[in-house]
Amino acid sequence: MDLQVNSSKKPKSSVASKLDSFLVKGDFDRPLFVIVMLLLCFGSVMVFSASYAYAYSDKGDSSFYIRKQLGFALIGVLGMWGISKIHYKVIQKLTPVIFIGAGLLLVMVLVIGTSEDSAKRWINLGFISFQPSEIAKFALVLMIAWFDHKYRRRIMERDGTMSTYMKSALWGTVIPMLFVLGFCGLVMLENHLSGTIILLCIGLSVIWAGGGKKSVYIFGAAIIVLVVYILMFQPEFLKDHLEPYQWKRIDMWLNPEAYDVQDDTWQTVQGLIAVGSGGIFGRGIGNSLQKHLFISQPQNDFIFAVLCEELGLVGATALIVLYVAFFIRCIQIARRAPDVFSSLTVIGIASHVMIQALLNMMVVTSIIPNTGIALPFFSYGGSSLIFLMAEVGIILSISRFSRIQK
Repeated sequence: MDLQVNSSKKPKSSVASKLDSFLVKGDFDRPLFVIVMLLLCFGSVMVFSASYAYAYSDKGDSSFYIRKQLGFALIGVLGMWGISKIHYKVIQKLTPVIFIGAGLLLVMVLVIGTSEDSAKRWINLGFISFQPSEIAKFALVLMIAWFDHKYRRRIMERDGTMSTYMKSALWGTVIPMLFVLGFCGLVMLENHLSGTIILLCIGLSVIWAGGGKKSVYIFGAAIIVLVVYILMFQPEFLKDHLEPYQWKRIDMWLNPEAYDVQDDTWQTVQGLIAVGSGGIFGRGIGNSLQKHLFISQPQNDFIFAVLCEELGLVGATALIVLYVAFFIRCIQIARRAPDVFSSLTVIGIASHVMIQALLNMMVVTSIIPNTGIALPFFSYGGSSLIFLMAEVGIILSISRFSRIQK
């Protein structure tokens, strides 16, 4: 990956320099903007389609969720546009503060957070509730990118000696992994297993993109092998070390026939029925049957099942194509970004979106155990959508400096 820094500068007045240090002018990347708006509009349509039956039953108002989601989307778009005007160097300078702040929030949620089952994941401010783990994903990307940029020379130093190799591994792999494991440990204390997995995957992606040693791949592969081994041959180990509700979800995935389909595995089975009954072209937008109180809260984590039922394989493929287009465009921006920090930040945010989308689809299709993972730009939720749009705003800010051939 070419991570050269564009060092050409023109003399500017002191006032212009101060303004330039905070605000930037010029076009952001239009293709990425169009892709994001398509995802957002597509997601809003699906939130309304998936939610109106449940909203009428639960709230007495079929438009309850879509009204709120459109409000969140408007705030997100305005926030995205505003952040895209801020010079990414400002965010770079604030990165240590953002990282420390996210860490403090992860500690605070363990003390003052609201609980669901035995999991403390939310901080309720009255007018809005949010999961600090959502901020942690973004903060972790920024911190690894900031660290990699600051110590790039030490990370990339090569002279063939073992001492230099170890020094490079320390600065390029070991210390960034401490950031990752620290955040993963705090999120794990919330009993938030899916959030821990996503954080770990995002962290490994950014370390790998930044030139981390082969030990990163070995570490990731070892974790996968260990998890598969435990699932297949040592399930009792998980039973002893997980919360009862977490173990139950895994055991229901391993042994679905041992559970009541009318109760325990209801959500998974109904989601699979929705996916399977969509066929090639689907029942048509708005015509899902499973969203009529068969799938619980279908506007949330299982919205992909409703999409498959209503739009079929064609609709699911169209969504996947949009996600892939988003990722490819982000990689193009990252390859032409002006420095290491901006490049790794774009890669980290793009990885976040793709990892979360992939895991959500795997949950809905029962490839992995059922756990709460939102579908980016689609699942109902204010704080997650607003944070996600803010991350896209940073990519658009960086894209103003990317040397992309128009």
